[in-house]
Amino acid sequence: MRNSSTSEAVAACIHSDGCGGCQYQGMPYEEQLKTKQKLVEDLLTQAGMSPKLGGAICPSPVRYCYRNKMEYTFGNTYKDGPLTLGLHKQKSFMSIVYTGECQIVPAEFNDLLRETLAFCQGQDYTFYNKKSHKGLLRSLILRKGVRTGELLVNIVTTTQSKFDSAAFRDRLLTLSFAEHIVGILHTINDGVSDAVNCDEMDILHGRDYYNEELMGLRFKVGAFSFFQTNVEAVERMFNEALALIPSLEGKLVWDLYSGTGTLAQTVTPKAKEAIGVELSEESVAMARLNALQNRLSNCSFIAGDVLKVLDDMTALPDVIIVDPPRSGIHPKAMKKIVSYSVPYILYISCNPKTLIQNLPEAMEAGYSIESFRIYDNFPFTRHTECVCILERGESTERQEM
Repeated sequence: MRNSSTSEAVAACIHSDGCGGCQYQGMPYEEQLKTKQKLVEDLLTQAGMSPKLGGAICPSPVRYCYRNKMEYTFGNTYKDGPLTLGLHKQKSFMSIVYTGECQIVPAEFNDLLRETLAFCQGQDYTFYNKKSHKGLLRSLILRKGVRTGELLVNIVTTTQSKFDSAAFRDRLLTLSFAEHIVGILHTINDGVSDAVNCDEMDILHGRDYYNEELMGLRFKVGAFSFFQTNVEAVERMFNEALALIPSLEGKLVWDLYSGTGTLAQTVTPKAKEAIGVELSEESVAMARLNALQNRLSNCSFIAGDVLKVLDDMTALPDVIIVDPPRSGIHPKAMKKIVSYSVPYILYISCNPKTLIQNLPEAMEAGYSIESFRIYDNFPFTRHTECVCILERGESTERQEM
């Protein structure tokens, strides 16, 4: 068992020389935390902001095997090299590094990666070349319910040649942990973009979602639905973030960029009503199913772009929660959000740079940064999460809908 002390000496991952996934391999965890806190503090300083931080960066409760999702790419490490499967090489668009002994994913992910690669090599399959746009194999997406142990496997290919999906399924079902594999999927993606898109999907085994438990609720997470990566860390972060809102009693809460509806459903025991808005139709469908299975009648979900959806909203919110993607909130959407003049906006961000870019719009609208805290939910990488509570001073009249 690895020592969990923040000052431990850390052995670098055997893939760290080439893999672009982790930047702080071999660095003692205490040093990682200091480095990350300084990176965020420097961003704040450069933006002319000096909020009072709500304590030092919060360390992750788990530092190894914490990722519940990993997207691997088929390719080769060097030109004309053999087929491999793993992550992109540092600073390289084309080269792929095999990562069968990764430290930050569950052990089953490493086993599934190795087994999938061996199967595909045995079939002499080709990988999809990003320049020529030719080839069969694109990616392997693995997901796990940390609290349920459920595994979801999704292999993504083109239709340029035949993929023996039945043989692939049968091989995976011989693995020692096969009873935990609740779904094996084959996704077709013939687009030229490097993004994983779903033209069609075949369920080879089981179902197209896994279950997870978080904040006392149960969630169905679809193959392409967004869900937080580090469950143990995010549960603590969400609890602390929601505690920053003085009162939710009798309030209408908007949860913007709501994913599968985690935060919207979490506030419903106290709030009068919660409305989630999310671009992904799959995530919204899952959020609605989650609300039903959690027997929550006072939350609803809308699929669509936040800016466009807000134009059609008829009830004024009392509290707004935002948890946008890494790209942050579009300036027009941010302007719209702060125009409601709610007393509190809870901003949760996986990218402090875009969070800080959004803050001036809120401050111009009369908000101040009441609390700002950094969370390390991604050990061994440069990434952090930030929780910011924006409080509006003396209230002015709200915008009429």
